[in-house]
Amino acid sequence: ECDQVHIDDVSSDDNGQDLSTYNFGTDGFPAAATSANLCLATGVRGGVDWMRKLAFRYRRVKEIYNTYKNNVGGKEAWLQLRAEIEALTDSWLTLALKALTLIHSRTNCVNILVTTTQLIPALAKVLLYGLGIVFPIENIYSATKIGKESCFERIIQRFGRKVVYVVIGDGVEEEQGAKKHAMPFWRISSHSDLMALHHALELEYL
Repeated sequence: ECDQVHIDDVSSDDNGQDLSTYNFGTDGFPAAATSANLCLATGVRGGVDWMRKLAFRYRRVKEIYNTYKNNVGGKEAWLQLRAEIEALTDSWLTLALKALTLIHSRTNCVNILVTTTQLIPALAKVLLYGLGIVFPIENIYSATKIGKESCFERIIQRFGRKVVYVVIGDGVEEEQGAKKHAMPFWRISSHSDLMALHHALELEYL
């Protein structure tokens, strides 16, 4: 129950309690929780009290994400490392961000991220790579538990079938999911693919 597909999956268990003085250090979850031991909280796993505390944690994660999506604190050293990574990858992140920013700037378009990474680590990665501004937290899904195709189904349920979905990725799983739901698939396996995507967006082919 701990690892969720979407940030709001346990929000129905949140009673809206003010968390300004709430002590997460004494809520029964390990202080330095990892994906392996996050669920070793005291109390009945899946019980009402346990689920409420878990919902509080996810609400806090959402607050932190929204606070820092434009500005991660203490980031100077990380930015230097990121610049070095960019140099080694011929600005892969910059190219991707240009395309994502163009999509995000459109009033009738949204970016949705479906990842096989667990939700909390995925959110951290999005923030660290400066992608929080183009991926609202509500548009990030973890396929760890249910697979990408099931995530696609959830997204369709949320946005409906009358909108156009374009799946962008490099894996077989997302390509098969796109095919099943009759969604166009744009494969990204090289810099030229990223540049072609940005060009197509600029010309409004996509």
